[in-house]
Amino acid sequence: MTVRRAVPSALVLLLAACSAGGRPVPGASPDVPHFQDGAAGVGDPYFPTYGNGGYDVGGYDLALRYDPATGELGGTATIAATATEDLDRFDLDLAHLSVQGVTVNGAAAVAKMSGNELVVMPRDGIVRGAAMTVVVAYGGKPSQLANKELGAGGWLRTKDGAVALGQPESASTWYPVNDHPSDKATFRLAMTVPDGLQVISNGVPGPQASTDGWTTWHWAEGSPMASYLSTVVIGRYRITSSTHAGKPMVVAIPDSLPASGAAATSVESTGEIADFLATQFGPYPFDAYGGIVVDDDRLGYALETQSRPTYAEGFFGDGPNQGVVAHELAHQWFGDSVALDRWQDIWLNEGFATYAEWLWSEHSGRATVAQNFDRVYSSFKFQQTPGDPGEAHLFDEAVYTRGAMTLYALRETIGDAAFARLLTTWAGGHKDGNVTTADLIALAEQISGKDLGGLFQAWLYGKTRPPHP
Repeated sequence: MTVRRAVPSALVLLLAACSAGGRPVPGASPDVPHFQDGAAGVGDPYFPTYGNGGYDVGGYDLALRYDPATGELGGTATIAATATEDLDRFDLDLAHLSVQGVTVNGAAAVAKMSGNELVVMPRDGIVRGAAMTVVVAYGGKPSQLANKELGAGGWLRTKDGAVALGQPESASTWYPVNDHPSDKATFRLAMTVPDGLQVISNGVPGPQASTDGWTTWHWAEGSPMASYLSTVVIGRYRITSSTHAGKPMVVAIPDSLPASGAAATSVESTGEIADFLATQFGPYPFDAYGGIVVDDDRLGYALETQSRPTYAEGFFGDGPNQGVVAHELAHQWFGDSVALDRWQDIWLNEGFATYAEWLWSEHSGRATVAQNFDRVYSSFKFQQTPGDPGEAHLFDEAVYTRGAMTLYALRETIGDAAFARLLTTWAGGHKDGNVTTADLIALAEQISGKDLGGLFQAWLYGKTRPPHP
C-alpha cells in the first residue's frame, strides 16, 4: 500500500445448545473426541478477531449482481475449504449483510449473524482433513469502513457504481470470507451490472454476456490471494486490454480523467516497470498485469490489489508518478505472492516496496539507492520502529522508510552478490506462501554465513540511530 438475515429463534437456540460443548462423531463410541467450534479469529496479535480458525480456504467463487441505483448487492459465494480440525461449527467474516441461506456439502446448515461473524453449523460435523463446499446466499447494502490513518475503505458506493478496496480489511464488507492474509485462496468473480458500466477485478478477464439490460463480467485470479487484496471496481471506465510478456494486461482509467493525462501515462508504464523489477526479484509471479485508477476524493492511498494495483487519482495530481507504480508493482512479489503470516511484520511488505522505489529511481537516472538512503537517514526519527509498530501505526513512515533502510543496511553488510541472491530466493522460495520476519533473518544468515541478529535488532526494533552502514 501507498498512503495518501437472521435465522428463526428456534434455530438460534439449537445452534447455541449444540455448540456449547461440541458434538461427538456420528456413530462413534463415547471416548471419541468431540467436534470443536472453529475459533472466531486466527489470533493475530494485532487483530485477534480477524479471520477464523478450523479450516483452510482453497478458493472463493462469487456470483453477484449489483444495482448502482439502489446500492443493493446480492448473490452467492461458493467457498471450497478443508477442515483443519474436527469441526462442529465455524465462522466466516461478513459485515452488515443479510444471509438467506447456507449449505455445507449440499445440505442445509444452521446459520446466524453474530456481529460481523456468520456462524455456520453444518448438519453433520466435518472431520479434520475433509473437504467442504460452503454456499452462502446473501445480499443487502454493503458497508463502508472508516480508517483514521487511511480514509475510507471497504465497499464504497459511487455515483455510477462502487469500489471495494482497503487494508487491513475490506473483503468482509462484500462477501463471506476468512479475512486474514494467513489464509490465501484463489478467487473467481462473476459480477452482473447494468449495461454500459464496466467491472474490473483481479486476475485474468473472462467473457462478458448481456441479457435484458444487464451485463455479467468474469474475472479469475488463479494464484492464492490474501483476502484484502481482492477488489472490484464498477463504473464508467476506459479499459485498455493488451498482452505483455504473453499475459493479459488490463488498464482502467475513469471516464472523468483525460485519456493522455498523468494518471493514464503513469499506469501505462506498468509493463516497463514490472520487467525491470523482474530483473531484481525474479519472474513476475502472476498471470496478468494492469492497473486501475479511481477518481474518488475519499481514497487517500494506492493498494497492491493482486495482479492489478489500484491507485487514487490524487497520486497523479502533480504530474506523472512512476514511483507509486513501482511501489505497488513491487508488492506483487512482496506482500502479494510472498504474504504476511501476521500483521506485525508489515514492514516485509512496505520496506521491500519502498526499496523498490529507490531501485526504480536509480534505474531511471534519478537519485541512486545510496542517495535515497542518505537523504532519509540523516533526518529520520528512529524512535519509530518498523519491526513491531503496533496496530495504530501499521502505516507510519517507519514501516516504509525505516523498512527500506533496513534492507539497504543488510545489503551493505552482506554484499551486493549475497543481497541479490537473497531477493530472488526470498521471492521465489516463498512464492504463494506466508512469511515472518524470523524467516527473512534465517534466510539472510544462511546465504551470508553471518550472524545478523544485531543488525536486525538495531534497524527494526532499536530506538536510537544505528551507525551508518
